[in-house]
Amino acid sequence: MKKVMKIVGIVFLVIIVLVALLLIKNVLTPAVPKNYTETVKTGGEIEAKYLKNGTYKTAYTEVKVLENYKKYEIYYPEELTAADKKYPVIVVSNGTGVKGSKAKAMFEHFASWGFIVIGNEEEYSWNGFASDMSLNYLLKCNDDKESIFYQKIDTDNIGSLGHSQGGVGAINTVTDTKHSDMYKTVVAESPANPDLAADMEWDYDISKVNIPIFMVAGTKGDFEMKTVIPSEKLPEMYTQITAPKAMARKKDCEHGEMLYSADGYVTAWFMWQLQGDEEAAKAFIGDKPELMSNELYQEQRVDLGE
Repeated sequence: MKKVMKIVGIVFLVIIVLVALLLIKNVLTPAVPKNYTETVKTGGEIEAKYLKNGTYKTAYTEVKVLENYKKYEIYYPEELTAADKKYPVIVVSNGTGVKGSKAKAMFEHFASWGFIVIGNEEEYSWNGFASDMSLNYLLKCNDDKESIFYQKIDTDNIGSLGHSQGGVGAINTVTDTKHSDMYKTVVAESPANPDLAADMEWDYDISKVNIPIFMVAGTKGDFEMKTVIPSEKLPEMYTQITAPKAMARKKDCEHGEMLYSADGYVTAWFMWQLQGDEEAAKAFIGDKPELMSNELYQEQRVDLGE
């Protein structure tokens, strides 16, 4: 009997160790692959161009805070400390289980295109509060002569970005927070549809969006297509928006992959909306918007009033 109990104890201990190792792996494994800008498939020249990293060398700083979101994580062009100019901002709302520290490659990617990108470790980003505080911190830095960001924030060109729960957070950030009226554009990647959001008590009203919005989602897996944003939900949400808008689904991409798989067009959108990049704009406007003919996407719609 003692021998049996000993064996059971050993088996139990092994299981505990394996579970612990799995949890550690999940914590350490990034949600965004380091080399995604080299491996994600693209279907157009513009998408391919803006998926690659930009020309700016990047730098990073973080500031610890006492709130639940633990710290502000900021990526920015390295030249910022010496250059005499202002930089547009992208404020990121976290998806469930995907804190800013698990999406470093994505943050660096946007910074390489000339953006100041700020996130945090918030686990419940849906209401936009942590993102609002992130922007609030940058605005304080913009007025602080001791900060490296002093007079470096382009307050006329600020964008909101989020995936999944963070997609809801990105929308609430631009519609229902203290600094909502400072945002110029928003991108929602696979945002939880309103019915799911209501069940999770992540309420939002997409009809309140009054700035240009780009929504993108995937087509693969029951979680994406039956739970998060079913086929009929994306166009339903789209029709509720009266502001300039665009949407698409990227084929063969699962929910988690949508955090980065459409970054070619997400980057192009922000480059157009926040930096006035006319080449990037051709992905969405003109006689033949590239997005509309890209075979890697479906359900494309563009209503931008151009």
